[in-house]
Amino acid sequence: MRLKLAFLTLILILLLSACTGTTASPTAAEAGTTAPIPTATIQPTAGPTPTLPPPLAILIVPADMNADDSKAYQTMVYDLAQASGMRFQVLNKLSVDELTLEPNLKVVIALAPDPGIAALAAAAPQAQFLAVNIPEASAGGNVSTLGSDSTRIDQKAFLAGYIAGMISDDYHTGVLLRKGGADTEAIRKAFRAGQEYYCGLCNPFLDAYTDYPMEMEIPEDAKPNEYSAYADFLVVRSKVTTIFLPPGIDIPELEEYLSTVGVTMIGTQTPAKKPATWAVTLQPVYIDAVRAVWPELVAGNGGKIFAAPLSFSDVNEDLFSPGKQIDARRILKDVLDGLIFTGVQ
Repeated sequence: MRLKLAFLTLILILLLSACTGTTASPTAAEAGTTAPIPTATIQPTAGPTPTLPPPLAILIVPADMNADDSKAYQTMVYDLAQASGMRFQVLNKLSVDELTLEPNLKVVIALAPDPGIAALAAAAPQAQFLAVNIPEASAGGNVSTLGSDSTRIDQKAFLAGYIAGMISDDYHTGVLLRKGGADTEAIRKAFRAGQEYYCGLCNPFLDAYTDYPMEMEIPEDAKPNEYSAYADFLVVRSKVTTIFLPPGIDIPELEEYLSTVGVTMIGTQTPAKKPATWAVTLQPVYIDAVRAVWPELVAGNGGKIFAAPLSFSDVNEDLFSPGKQIDARRILKDVLDGLIFTGVQ
């Protein structure tokens, strides 16, 4: 019995061993597939070229410029830049190093005094530069000039004399001159010729024996705080109520003093701080000329000399009324057209 049980156990063990044998995995060929082929590693390529910002227009204004004029220039150039799809930036000064950091500079407009426009233009040949009323700037290449060929001083002096005679009480007019100045004699003659063109003999009702316009020369070595003493010769001794201040005489200290004593002033350059008694400035209206020149700058038409004809600015209509302005503009046109002799050859 035991022998039979042992035999059955042996047979059962053999059967179980046959059922649990290991089966080999089929190869790729046996499975009907293709083995993967190694490929080269793909190297990263350069990214897209960076997009340039919109073109940039820069306005350079002096820090001490009259606040109203500075604001007017900034507003005007900002509007022009926006209409042309440009960015806008206003600066008091600009260095060559700062300039080279801007990749898409298009237009630079610089007001006097000269910020070094020749060096700036050389550092940014892709941009157009406009020098406004900067006599030392020369047109050429990517630099254009506006107003550096200023109106003749005798034409300004003639208009100053005409307007002074028109707006003064009893023709009590005067002019301060630079002693020994290159233009002193021309200013003297033209100012008198302008007043006489307006009123003939210009005989005052009071001080009938005083030959207006009066004049006073300031020595070249006079200090700014001494100018008022020379002005007093006209104001106190000769009762002058309107004074013409030619270039070089129109310093802030004198303008402030004349304003405090109630003297009306005519000048050729906008004061940094316009006095209440300032009647008019005889100078080109550069802001209008810049607006007219803008399309040329945007189009890249550089190296040109643009004209800025003489006009009236900083007008105080309480002193120089609209009706008198119309009359004076008629005379201005005739002077510029050569139809009126200024008294200076």
